[in-house]
Amino acid sequence: VLHWFLYTRKKMRLLLFLIIYQCATNSVNTHHVSNPNFILLMADDLGIGDLGCYGNRTLRTPNIDRLAEEGVTLTQHIAASPLCTPSRAAFLTGRYPIRSGMAAFSRVGVFLFSASSGGLPSEEITFAKLLKQRGYATALIGKWHLGMNCESSDDFCHHPLSHGFDYFYGLTVTNFRDCKPGQGSVFLKGVQKSLVIPIQIAGITLVSLVIVHYIGLLKVPFQALGCCLLITTIALAVLIFFFYHFRHLNCFLMRDHQIIQQPLSYENLTQRLTKEAGKFIGRNTDAPFLLVLSYLHVHTALYASKAFRGKSKHGLYGDAVEEMDWSVGQILDVLEEYNLSDKTLVYFTSDQGAHVEEISSSGEVHGGYNGIYKGGKSMNWEGGIRVPGLLRWPGVIQSGAYIDEPTSNMDIFPTVVRLAEAVLPSDRVIDGHDLMPLLQGKVTRSKHEFLFHYCNAYLNAVRWHPRNSK
Repeated sequence: VLHWFLYTRKKMRLLLFLIIYQCATNSVNTHHVSNPNFILLMADDLGIGDLGCYGNRTLRTPNIDRLAEEGVTLTQHIAASPLCTPSRAAFLTGRYPIRSGMAAFSRVGVFLFSASSGGLPSEEITFAKLLKQRGYATALIGKWHLGMNCESSDDFCHHPLSHGFDYFYGLTVTNFRDCKPGQGSVFLKGVQKSLVIPIQIAGITLVSLVIVHYIGLLKVPFQALGCCLLITTIALAVLIFFFYHFRHLNCFLMRDHQIIQQPLSYENLTQRLTKEAGKFIGRNTDAPFLLVLSYLHVHTALYASKAFRGKSKHGLYGDAVEEMDWSVGQILDVLEEYNLSDKTLVYFTSDQGAHVEEISSSGEVHGGYNGIYKGGKSMNWEGGIRVPGLLRWPGVIQSGAYIDEPTSNMDIFPTVVRLAEAVLPSDRVIDGHDLMPLLQGKVTRSKHEFLFHYCNAYLNAVRWHPRNSK
């Protein structure tokens, strides 16, 4: 009887220990799943074939590959648009860009000037707005490209701080070739059509009229000659002013509403962006935060700091990719330093595929690699819209898993909002779907039966994933 009593007491003690342990474990998991931190990393014009975790064997991306090893790799992750502005609008709102009016009817589907009056509408709801209401600290570091002002130079109606971000450090537009001396111009062909040809016509007309008048074949009023000369002079002045002042007026770095560097310097720019991101994380170790780190890499103008220049096997483009990978590693190290890795969902993607036709003024290829997929940036062929999709959250989502279901960068909106225990807007269509059931292996099929692919405002194609199909 004594032996039975001691044995039973030992079992009860063990059972009690297991119950306490299970409760503690459940409370930890609940804490993790409730109000986690979010770090959303977005590259610019990065090809899905540029990363080791997607098959590249010549570029070194160990830190980005680490996200794949420790998290989930989405193999059919689709950008909502093959261009920067509409793709980023969809990412922030979870909606096709045509719903928010962020889809052009002209050939130019992005904002080209800091003084553009358009931008992400004020009535659109970003995940940053919703998380800010839940007490999150929110920051956007890097590229915005969704507008700045409406009617005056200081109303900031489209600025990141007007869309839910507490802190902004970066560029309101993008890093055009024109922003870096010696890298050529993205406007040259357009200028040739709109200004150079009319200048040539006006010049030829002026010379012809002078010759005809001089030899006496036709008397030309001096007013006509004066008008031709005036038109030619004005057109030349506009052309010179545009190219001379573009860098100063459009390529600048801001902190919140203040311009802190004009024109922008690329010297150690990635290091500065990374440092700002690390500081933001350090300021918010005791409270939930949302950090969107939107890299300028690898949009042209390409750049790389001295420590990375000439080190890759793919010229300046490869150097830029490897520098960006270094930055990702620094962010992961900061999370480990503050013991935040298990409390933070990290997401890495690109706004669209690589710009495969990019050639520098010296003839060097400045575009990336989209793997086996046809096309690239600005095209709705697969190379233009299939992008990397990596998510890591240790202990909460699967590790080393591959998901072959169609997903979209619009899915980040409902995923982040629900994890932060915010309420999804009920007054509008949300096109994205919560990724957590897929990421945790609770379901095997994506909720996307259809994905629509637009070129600007025009429907190009529809991806159909029948629910009853294997």
